[in-house]
Amino acid sequence: MSLPRTLYCGPSGWSYSHWNGIVYPKLKPRGFHALEDLSKYFDAVEINTSFYQPLRPELATIWARKVARNPKFLFTVKLGRRYTHERSLSPAEVAEFKEGLWPFQRARKLGCVLMQFPWTFRYTEENRHFVIALRRAFHEFPLVAEMRHSSWQHEEALGTLIDYHVGFVNIDQAPYTKAMPPSAVLTSRVGYVRLHGRNPQHWEREFGRPARATAAHDYLYSPKELLEWKTRIDQIQQHAATTFVFANNDAGGKSVVNALELSQMLGDDRRLAPAQLIEQFPEELAEFRSEIPVQDALFANYERRAVA
Repeated sequence: MSLPRTLYCGPSGWSYSHWNGIVYPKLKPRGFHALEDLSKYFDAVEINTSFYQPLRPELATIWARKVARNPKFLFTVKLGRRYTHERSLSPAEVAEFKEGLWPFQRARKLGCVLMQFPWTFRYTEENRHFVIALRRAFHEFPLVAEMRHSSWQHEEALGTLIDYHVGFVNIDQAPYTKAMPPSAVLTSRVGYVRLHGRNPQHWEREFGRPARATAAHDYLYSPKELLEWKTRIDQIQQHAATTFVFANNDAGGKSVVNALELSQMLGDDRRLAPAQLIEQFPEELAEFRSEIPVQDALFANYERRAVA
């Protein structure tokens, strides 16, 4: 049995070169597509490339087709930094970004659009009005907002999100001054959770300080830490129409490992994982199996013992 009908869990992003040989086969078979492969293990994925540039409609159409074998599968799409960080409300740019969303919407594969704001975006009257303006600009789509500054937990801030039907993104991140703490808040019909990892270098990137691209997300959650989030997720999904949970600690395929573990804790008994990932994380994925036939695996183990 997969997860409950209204609960979705998966990794943030999927197109990472450092996943080759870890999440994906090093030598890929003919016709292999990373997104199609991930849709065997998860029912959702978060698109993060849209943060840097609008999605091309033809590419969005292809992606929607690649997950067709999993009828439950949904995408969430990160809104571009032009809006959340550079504060653009240009009608032409808004229209261009929407062009990349319509194929998912028409295919009924769009879960929601994620607005990820920086820590410097504190709760002020000016910023409140900007969130409302973005809500109106993208009124055709369900929106959720990731606020990294704790001021957005104030009653009036949450009230704004409730009034304008913007979901609150509950996040796990490295602690910092006035950083948003772990929570189980619901402000719309859509519940949302993002696990960034607790590597302090995450904050170096947040403030524009030099850090290796993968270093900030190089963190593997322990089962105890995931169980803490399971409790919060259970609280959220009791009242949400739809709940999304994404692991954003992509370094070394750790987001896939933790998303699989968390899916299992939440009730997914598929227990299926990429073979090469099980080899890399044998302890964490001890209860998972790959699609490699058991006979082949046993034969390979026998050969290794014989050589030894």
